[in-house]
Order: sequence, then structure tokens, then C-alpha cells
Amino acid sequence: MKWTSVLVVLACALFAAPVNRGLIAAVEVSMNKRVEALFPGEQYLLLGHTHGVYLDGVGCVFTTRINLAEGPGLSPFRQQLPESERAALRKKKVERLPVLRTAMRDMLVSAAIVMDPVPSSERMVLSISLLNYPHEDVSGLPTQIVMQAERRTLLGFLTPKSDKAALEAAIQTREY
Repeated sequence: MKWTSVLVVLACALFAAPVNRGLIAAVEVSMNKRVEALFPGEQYLLLGHTHGVYLDGVGCVFTTRINLAEGPGLSPFRQQLPESERAALRKKKVERLPVLRTAMRDMLVSAAIVMDPVPSSERMVLSISLLNYPHEDVSGLPTQIVMQAERRTLLGFLTPKSDKAALEAAIQTREY
């Protein structure tokens, strides 16, 4: 009976996912706070809480949805936006994209630090979907940005002597 108990405990330890829900939740909360702090004064920037999942053998995936910039809306009394307002909203979003991309990279690095149980060969992924209204000029603007890299690559940003340009190049970024 004693050996059976030991074998059950060992089997559970071997087949348990190395990442617990508490770690993922901590990263989710951290990412929410960082997104909310990106552009002070923007009340409705974060449209949904960040959700994370660990996939054994693959890594961690985090996803959220944001409104990159608040803008004027349509109503029954205002069914069209003047071109100047449409252009101003588009300009604001285009100007904010580099800030968002930098923040996403920083969030991935922070997540890689916290998610210590994740093997260094597995990936960290952050996907942010961007809200666009039908009346907006979205030409050239992405609706989703996905960044991913191996955890070991992200941890390389912490090393002072590392080649930052090479590390930046190792982060795969896709915009849809």
C-alpha cells in the first residue's frame, strides 16, 4: 500500500502541468494594468480582461482586446462623421501603434520572467485584437497584433551585454 501511494504521487508530479493557474492569473492582472496605463485619460482602452492559457509543450498564450483610441461615435442624430474627425482618429491610432508594440514586447519579457516553470524552449505569445468601428478609415491599420518568442529569447533582454537588435529580430510579430 505504501509503494502504491508513492507511485501515485510520482505519477501526478510527472504528468502535472508545470504552470499553475495562479501564475497565469498574476500575468493576466499585470498585463491588464499595463494596458490601462498605456494612454492615461483613455477611459475605454481595455475592452476585455486578458486571458491566458498554458499549452504543455508549446508555451503560454495571452490574449486581450483593446480600443487603441477613443473617438466620436455615430448616433441616430449623427449618422456620418466629418472627414476631419475620421482623419484625426486614424492619425491618433497610427501614432499609438509603436507605443503599443513596445509595450507588448515589454509585457512578453515580464511574462517570461514570472513564468519560471515554463521551459525556456517553449514560447510566450501575446495577441491583442484592436477594435475598429465600421465608420473608421482602417486602411493600413491592423485589427490584430501577435507577438511570440521562445522564453529563453525574452529572458535575453535581461542580460546587459546581449545584442538587443538580434533579440528584437527573434520576436516574431504578425499583424493582421
